[in-house]
Amino acid sequence: MEPLGFPERPATRGPVTSGRASFGVSLAPSPAASFSAALTHEDTRAAMATIRKLRGRWQAAVRRKGMQPRSKSFDSKSDAERWARSLEAELDRNGALPDMRPAESMTLAQLLTRYRDEVSPTKRSAVTEVARINGILRRPICHRTMTLLSTADLAAYRDERLKAVAPATVIRELNTISHAVDTARREWGIHIATNPCKLVRRPSPPKGRTRRLEGNEEQILLAAADAGRVRYLRPLIELAVETGMRRSELLSLRWEHIDLDRRVAHLPLTKNGSSRDVPLSTRAVDTLRSLRIGESATVFTAAPNAVRLAWERLRRRVGLEDLHLHDLRHEAVSRLFEKGFNVVEVASISGHRELRMLQRYTHLRAADLADRLR
Repeated sequence: MEPLGFPERPATRGPVTSGRASFGVSLAPSPAASFSAALTHEDTRAAMATIRKLRGRWQAAVRRKGMQPRSKSFDSKSDAERWARSLEAELDRNGALPDMRPAESMTLAQLLTRYRDEVSPTKRSAVTEVARINGILRRPICHRTMTLLSTADLAAYRDERLKAVAPATVIRELNTISHAVDTARREWGIHIATNPCKLVRRPSPPKGRTRRLEGNEEQILLAAADAGRVRYLRPLIELAVETGMRRSELLSLRWEHIDLDRRVAHLPLTKNGSSRDVPLSTRAVDTLRSLRIGESATVFTAAPNAVRLAWERLRRRVGLEDLHLHDLRHEAVSRLFEKGFNVVEVASISGHRELRMLQRYTHLRAADLADRLR
């Protein structure tokens, strides 16, 4: 009985061919094989990323000769690939693998807390910035680690906050987060590839207020201040209207910086970081003379929050709840223009460094301008 199998092929003359070739498979090296062979001759500096399944998760590893390998596990393969690509891109740009572990373990809350404790106290606006950061720390976004914090997270935070606060408040909060991230990248050695805050669209800022005192509103305010228990409100209102000073400038005004004979008040440090001299009108000088009682070094001894609360009670009593204390500065600057002062003169009195900002505060009454045209 003949054994099972293929019959022997008769010997033939001519070139010997492979049995695989008889089935139509070429022995020429494939393009993939050529590419693999070429890779073995690549520069050993090239980074290699591998993705593998390990104990139910996806592990990405990036290696380069002469450098410590970096690896991290993810729940999804796409996240592992994304992390590996970003690390390889950073490696190509800088020639070294950055240490991502501080950013991977640090949350936005930890970053903002350090910024609040180390950076905010060095600013003149420390009190308001600390309060702002404390408010941000109560938001869910602060649980995000810095490597996972995305523009989508910040955009969702922006939209949610706009339901409760004004656009200007949201802009300040986003700017605070952005500066904290920049500080961590530049000074704290926290590697964050990009600052996501810089890519998030800010809400449109509100238009400048145009509220001015109308009719006898000034007399109503002064009469209500006289009838109230807060004795410093009337002189505070009079000086705000006569000098155009900000609330912080009025509350920091010291007697040693006031020359009533020359009718000049000196402000050593203002909001924009410079000093300025404010000319005093006759009414302002009389108001200051009436306050020269006791041994206090400052003209007003009240705290900023106490002034804010006293003003809010006053405007509720007289029914002018849409009037802000800062609107008195608008009124003062506008009156200077109506008296014929030019832009440079008004800027030297009010302390505005940008004419664009000065135009915001300058709301001239058309009727008053018409009188000057006669």
